[in-house]
Amino acid sequence: MRIKRKWLVSILFIANAAGAQTLQQNLQKAFTRFQQDDQCRYASVSLTVLDAKTGEQVFAVNPDMGLAPGSTLKTVTSITAFNVLGKDFQFQTQVGYTGTISANGTLTGDIIIKGGGDPTLGSWRWASTREGVVLNTMVAALKKAGIKKIKGCIIGDNGVFKNQSIPDAWIWQDLGTYYGAGIAGLCWRENQFDITLHTGPVGSPVSVSGTIPATNYLQYKSELTNGEPKTGDLAYSYLPAFGSKVMYLRGTYAVDQTKKRIAAAIPDPAYDAALRLTDTLERIGITVSGEPASSVMLADKGKTVAEATKNVTAIQSPELSKIVYWLNQKSINLYAEQLLATIAVKAGKPASTTDGVDIMKDFWELKGIDKRSMNIFDGSGLSPQDRITTSTMARILQSAKKEAWFSDFYESLPVYNDMKMKSGSINSVQAYAGFQTHNGRQLCFSIMVNNYYGPGSGIRAKMFKVLDELK
Repeated sequence: MRIKRKWLVSILFIANAAGAQTLQQNLQKAFTRFQQDDQCRYASVSLTVLDAKTGEQVFAVNPDMGLAPGSTLKTVTSITAFNVLGKDFQFQTQVGYTGTISANGTLTGDIIIKGGGDPTLGSWRWASTREGVVLNTMVAALKKAGIKKIKGCIIGDNGVFKNQSIPDAWIWQDLGTYYGAGIAGLCWRENQFDITLHTGPVGSPVSVSGTIPATNYLQYKSELTNGEPKTGDLAYSYLPAFGSKVMYLRGTYAVDQTKKRIAAAIPDPAYDAALRLTDTLERIGITVSGEPASSVMLADKGKTVAEATKNVTAIQSPELSKIVYWLNQKSINLYAEQLLATIAVKAGKPASTTDGVDIMKDFWELKGIDKRSMNIFDGSGLSPQDRITTSTMARILQSAKKEAWFSDFYESLPVYNDMKMKSGSINSVQAYAGFQTHNGRQLCFSIMVNNYYGPGSGIRAKMFKVLDELK
């Protein structure tokens, strides 16, 4: 029996070794073809494949080359957030008031909506976070407190989020778009709104017909033109310059586009939240004597937001695991950046992108990863200056495999090419990072291409041919 067992173990070892060798050989052939493709003539390419259980390197080409990862960087931010904050972490928004309430229900003071960094407040992705539900919750709490009239105003307070909201390394063209919305202590409707367009013949101007919801506090100057069919939505909105209320629209919008609207970033989400609550209260007969304001507006005037003397309700966000699901499924930059700033707060640092990056790099260095392999500037990958190695990204993915929350993270990854993986793309950058089972062996991988030539669809198809070897 012992002899038979030894023979069986030997046969299995030889078979596994042969299988691993075959996988390496097939990957080498596929990756060599990819490197030699004309689209990669002037490109930098890298691939790292690890055994997801043991961390053993299965295959690697240029594993220590720092490359722009695009949105695959969100996997690093997600895994760090799971580690630092915990899968059940919830953001909290406090609603309270200053001053006193008279016997007839008149509040002589202000209503304070104090944000705690919740990126889901007013989001349409959950029934509990939708704008109408959140506003009704606030109104019900104020009515329960006995408030029938307000001699004061509604103030949106960014709380501990006091620093610059836009990462330094983001490009100007992205800043007014929905995906370039900055972080805020008091987020609202994912810090975005829609601008509706009036289109016409090719080459003619595109005008602004309105916004959803109404934003009467902003003005719009359209320099958009109607583009040729099949050229898509190449419209960009630009945030108002300091002290201005004018948002510019530039680029082209194809005549065959059916939406007739573009999504733009809210310049001051805390103000917008205060405005919506003010309007809601007015509609139900609770008058507010003052104009809505935000902590940003008050700071510009050298003023600060007073602390609420009485809190009337606390609004909880969905759990972190649910936030990360949408973060990766829809590649939501705002969610990644809010988590990064919150990681900084958890460590006792200011709620800023820069501090979040430093904490994240320090966290992984303590886990044995050289932080010099992570030359990053944000948590979402939107910055074209971000650099990270495929080796580091694969190792961080592999580290998640042993954690109790791994299934939550794994489910957050989208499916491309019948594989669970996060994609990333910015100008001339395409990347994927995720997991795949090969002959019963679970693998994790990171593949990046920078400075490729030609259409993105072409490079993606060729990357998929390489990744097919992992199936």
